[in-house]
Amino acid sequence: MKITLGKFSTLPPERVLCTVVLLGIGFTLVHEVQPMIHANPLPAAEGQAEEKHTERPFVVEYYYKAKWGHADEFIRLFKKNHYPVLKKQVDSGRMLRVSAVKPRYHATEDGRWDYRVTIVFKNVEAAFAPHSEEEAIKKELFPDQETFRTEEERRFEILQAHWDVPIDDVELEH
Repeated sequence: MKITLGKFSTLPPERVLCTVVLLGIGFTLVHEVQPMIHANPLPAAEGQAEEKHTERPFVVEYYYKAKWGHADEFIRLFKKNHYPVLKKQVDSGRMLRVSAVKPRYHATEDGRWDYRVTIVFKNVEAAFAPHSEEEAIKKELFPDQETFRTEEERRFEILQAHWDVPIDDVELEH
């Protein structure tokens, strides 16, 4: 026996039952979840904490994977040309801190990275707002702009990969 559902489908009875059961469950779930969607999930105090979220420091980890044999050259160019620009932004208050680490041991190629630079921005707005002072900082710190641009091009030329990861703290005590 086959059951016809409109002009588009003819299903065996076991498929119809399965479909009806699934639709029934879906219908039940929608009605149970719907009130939760519209309810305010945060008590007033937590809602106020969310507003202050934009005032918390915003942390981004920048991973750099240099081509084999070029990690030392990469960090030398980073320290010479990019770190002073970042340091000036710490001095201006846009960033709170800049630090770097490298792995102690080797990793497999697919998981390998050579340096992780962590930048702690004053807040999320400071991280994403256009920072027009950066070009002025570069010109002030590096009067020989041609050499600066050439060395920065080289720094990116020797990179195999680069990725940025904004991070959040995870509370483990509660």
